Amino acid sequence: MSDPKGVRLAQLTLSDFRNYGSASFATGAANVVFTGPNGAGKTNILEAISLLSPGRGLRRSSYSDMGRRGTLGAWSVFARLEKGGADHAVGTGIAPNVSTRQVRIDGNDGRADDLMRLARILWLTPAMDGLFPGPAADRRRFMDRMALALHPDHGRRANAYERAMRQRNKMFEEGANDARWFAAAEREMATHGAAIAGARVDMIVKLNGEQATRAEAGADFPQALLGLSGDDGDADPAAFAARLDAGRDRDRAAGRALSGPHRVDLTITHVEKQMPAALASTGEQKALLIGIVLGHASLVARQTGEPPILLLDEVAAHLDPLRRAALYATLDRLGAQTFMTGTDPSLFEALGPDADRFAVAASKIVKV
Repeated sequence: MSDPKGVRLAQLTLSDFRNYGSASFATGAANVVFTGPNGAGKTNILEAISLLSPGRGLRRSSYSDMGRRGTLGAWSVFARLEKGGADHAVGTGIAPNVSTRQVRIDGNDGRADDLMRLARILWLTPAMDGLFPGPAADRRRFMDRMALALHPDHGRRANAYERAMRQRNKMFEEGANDARWFAAAEREMATHGAAIAGARVDMIVKLNGEQATRAEAGADFPQALLGLSGDDGDADPAAFAARLDAGRDRDRAAGRALSGPHRVDLTITHVEKQMPAALASTGEQKALLIGIVLGHASLVARQTGEPPILLLDEVAAHLDPLRRAALYATLDRLGAQTFMTGTDPSLFEALGPDADRFAVAASKIVKV
């Protein structure tokens, strides 16, 4: 059963977003399914929902690319969210020839970070299937999205760290030698970098605990153990600042900072098989990833008191009937509102009659 304290997306309206000129749907269900042929625009719906959180959404596209072809590039996403017995109107989008997206909450201008006050939105997409053997940057992004759900200022800290690091790199490029300017930039890097590292460690420790608890209770997805590699004590701002100072000549020669949270990698181990996740089979990697996302959703619900909104793109197609049934049972226990996509409606029969189901075709969303 759903948690009455949890947030629910009750209505979504798209205007000139991706392949949709104008489309809308309303729902009151905990589980919402969109089915239709490949290319119909199912993932576009999930992407629109993901923009009700900070960042560039589940595809990480530029905002200018989200507008419908043949238009001036402007687009909007409007949502009605129900939370704690109250309705909240949320709108986001960009105006013509503007690259920065605007956010309005209950009629007032806001920032993307303000969206975290209303909902935590988590997702799993087919593009994430190569996460474990892929580049470290993808795993850092995955880790930081998970940390953001527990630490709402994590994104702001990351942006401030990047700005300070770019400033330091630019001084290298320009041949600057004023130690005071370098010290100021390094203090900024150390302050925000330590907060980033601390949030990551906190999330990993808590998620590992959640995964262990779920495994002891007989979870239907394999247990993953998360860790960090390349961590040189970034969570201590004084030690981090001293390391940046000591490594300034080395970094000058490289033209960039060679240590810090931007160089850390997320490690994932398949606990039952005691092997790196990257060495597991494709099916095992998918099951591990689903387990991590479900464990994280459970952790977010426990830590914040509010189940998140989950976006699961094409997740059921990779699971056998037993695993699908296990997934749906886990979602029911979690109490999160979940939006799922697939090409075959039969994949979602085990959800039962309470799920809302929509057919997506020809840039239209029709309840069935």
